[in-house]
Amino acid sequence: MSTSYLPATTESIAEALEAKNSSDSISILYRVLENPSSSPEALRIKEQAITNLSDLLRQENRAEDLRNLLTQLRPFFNLIPKAKTAKIVRGIIDAVAKIPNTSDLQISLCKEMVQWTRAEKRTFLRQRVEARLAALLMENKEYPEALNLLTGLIKEVRRLDDKLLLVDIDLLESKLHFSLRNLPKAKAALTAARTAANAIYVPPAQQGTIDLQSGILHAEEKDYKTAYSYFFEAFEAFNALEDPRAVFSLKYMLLCKIMVNQADDVAGIISSKAGLQYVGIELDAMKAVADAHSKRSLKLFETALRDYKAQLEEDPIVHRHLSSLYDTLLEQNLCRLIEPFSRVEIAHIAELIELPLDHVEKKLSQMILDKKFAGTLDQGAGCLIIFDDPKTDAIYPATLETISNIGKVVDSLYVRSAKIMA
Repeated sequence: MSTSYLPATTESIAEALEAKNSSDSISILYRVLENPSSSPEALRIKEQAITNLSDLLRQENRAEDLRNLLTQLRPFFNLIPKAKTAKIVRGIIDAVAKIPNTSDLQISLCKEMVQWTRAEKRTFLRQRVEARLAALLMENKEYPEALNLLTGLIKEVRRLDDKLLLVDIDLLESKLHFSLRNLPKAKAALTAARTAANAIYVPPAQQGTIDLQSGILHAEEKDYKTAYSYFFEAFEAFNALEDPRAVFSLKYMLLCKIMVNQADDVAGIISSKAGLQYVGIELDAMKAVADAHSKRSLKLFETALRDYKAQLEEDPIVHRHLSSLYDTLLEQNLCRLIEPFSRVEIAHIAELIELPLDHVEKKLSQMILDKKFAGTLDQGAGCLIIFDDPKTDAIYPATLETISNIGKVVDSLYVRSAKIMA
């Protein structure tokens, strides 16, 4: 970075844009920022220089330089309105976020900015940076720290009644509680977000995020039809904005169809006008699962899970529902296979179902414990012995009911006799 500064004029900005390479452009813009002039025109030019410089540094993946730029600009922030400061700070933090593998740097940068905003008493900016920090901590799976930060922030923002920020924070709290498997609190936070959103205009992207979270929570409660309608609303919002989250909304729509045994509808949704825009590996994964489910084939199901591991098993929402679907499918297939037998080798069942022996043995023992069928495993002989379902004798329930009725009669007679004696 050169020690001689350049005049803060449009000519300097034009010179930076016309430079032969990005390094020269960056050097020119740094020199413009070093200009001590604080006239309104110079400040406007410097704001433009900051925007251009942060874009160039992002393109060059120079995250550390962006962090240093924020520190370097602190004296400049004292010369411009607080709203413009907030816009610049959030713009630079967004630029760092677009550089891959910078989550730790983003967290430390947000913590630095929170300290600075506290010292400068910039409440509006601090609250937004803290909300961003909580989101980053959640992505980093640092849940306790994120929850502590959000708890204090929610109380503060509710007092100020900043509805737009409150929607963001409540939505973030809902996602956090969902990650911690606390469904009641996740639903309560989402309801609070919806209540705040109803009082103001919410941007379509934010409304889509609320619908997406609503769909996830309804799917978790096995209410897949309602979840599908929410995912559809989210998909329409994201699709109109060309938001990359549209493909995930569509993916979850297909998941809901599979979970309600309507796997045949998956191909139709994918081949629709909206679906064709997002044809790719995410939708191919769901199509493979739908085919396996339609054919009731565990082998095809396992092949899909193996071939599309990143899209199915590494997506926590899809993985959770497919695990229960796989278990149901496996139990149905095993019950169908063992039905004709009273004693059968476990190896034979494993061969019929085309799954590893130890996997089948483990599942059969679990089904016996869950009373899915009556039987026992003879591990010495490697056999499964199936018992006939014991027929319940109707005399016992009838006897218990008779005794219960006699008890009621005796109680009634006692009450009457007590009244007569009185």
